[in-house]
This record gives sequence, structure tokens and C-alpha cells, in this order.
Amino acid sequence: MKKRLNFLPALLLLLLLCGATAAQNTPTADEILDRSEEQLKGKSSKGEYTMRVVTPDYTRSFTMQSWWVEENDKALIKIIAPKREAGNKTLKIGNEIWMYLRNTETTVKIPPSMMLQSWNGSDYTFDDLVRESSLRDDYDVSLLGSETAEGAQCWKLSLKPHDDAPVVWGVIEYWVRSADFLPAKILYYDEKNVLVRSQVFRDYAEAGGRKIPRTWIMRDELKPGHSTEMSFNDVEFDIEIPDNIFSFQALER
Repeated sequence: MKKRLNFLPALLLLLLLCGATAAQNTPTADEILDRSEEQLKGKSSKGEYTMRVVTPDYTRSFTMQSWWVEENDKALIKIIAPKREAGNKTLKIGNEIWMYLRNTETTVKIPPSMMLQSWNGSDYTFDDLVRESSLRDDYDVSLLGSETAEGAQCWKLSLKPHDDAPVVWGVIEYWVRSADFLPAKILYYDEKNVLVRSQVFRDYAEAGGRKIPRTWIMRDELKPGHSTEMSFNDVEFDIEIPDNIFSFQALER
């Protein structure tokens, strides 16, 4: 009995040490979000992907090419199919965005008030696709704990906007897979804590020299039956992209 009594304090100490070690090895909420965002974006990227928009009334698909550079904050999206929309482009330079419509050969500047509007009838916004807002700049991030999401063990993050942040979401819940720091699921709530949309990530595989989810699905939680699926056909990260890609001459060519 004495040996057992002597063993209990040692066991308790061991458990405390293990708990302290685990806490030290757990990254902070900011570190988790930063690594997750970097895994998806890199410093630059070039890719081709297919977007499939689903509603109760119709389904439509189109294929796009995109270029993006973080350092000078520029992005270009070009639709290449179907034929009736091929050649339409969206250009971002800093905080300004333009759309070029091939059929009418017109260039339209997108005002800031439209950044959260649907892009081309999809469930993604202009802000989503040209990466205008920064989660780390606009939100305070906290780690709520660990739980399973989309079949993977994840860290669950809560993002609440700064008082002066120019964002629409009241709360964002963000699940990041602990095995590889890739996103598993994101929920977007409005200022009244109503779930507005959800996003899940699937088909994790190597692409462009890194592992990414090759399928992203955004659902409108206020409109049953409305969703948009993006599938990456090809992507390259951290490559040199000529600056003239983001010129007005290229936009209207």
C-alpha cells in the first residue's frame, strides 16, 4: 500500500508534465490561421479551375484561369469556357477592381460596396476570389479547442472582427486540420449570429508542389439548394509572374 501511495504523486507529476509539453507544442491561434492561409495561397500562384454553380432551377459551369501575387497585391481572373463567356476578366490592383466584358468590349470599375456581391452568379464573392480582405488584419483570432470536422481532427478557431474592420461577418468559425494545417470547414455568421454560408474542403492531394484541398464547396445557408463547387485542374505556387499580366492592355486584349 505504501508503494502505491508513493506512486500516485509521481504519476500525477508525469501527467502534469505531459500536459505542459502538449500545451507548449500547440501553436497559437494566430499561427494556426497564418499557416492555413499560407498553405492555400503561397506568395504567388497561377492556376486553372472549374466552377460549378448549382441552384434549384439550373446548373452552370465555367472554366477559369487565375494569376495572383501577394507582394504587389494584384490578381487577374479570366474565363476561358464556355464560349459565350470566354474572355470576360476580373482585374485587381491594390484596392481597386475592374471587370472586362468581352461581348460589349467594356471595362467596368467595381465599387467597394460590391465587394461582397456574388461573382458571376456564384456563391463566391468578389472578395473571396481576388482576396481583398485579410483575416488576420480584420479579425481577432482565438483557439476554442480541438474537435473532429469533415472526418479529420482539427483545431477550431473563432474569428471576431475588429470594431473598425470593413467586413460583413459578425463571427467566422474556422476548422484547421491538425495533421497538415489545411482548412476543413468554415462557417460565416452575420452580426445577429445567423449562419449565412458554409464552406467545406475536400480531395486533399499534391498540386503545385504542395498539398491542398482540390475541391472547395460554398453553400448559401439562407437559400436551400444553392451551392458552388470549385475544382482545381492545375495550379503552381511561388512562381515569377510578369507584371504586365495585370495591365489594362492585357485586361482589354
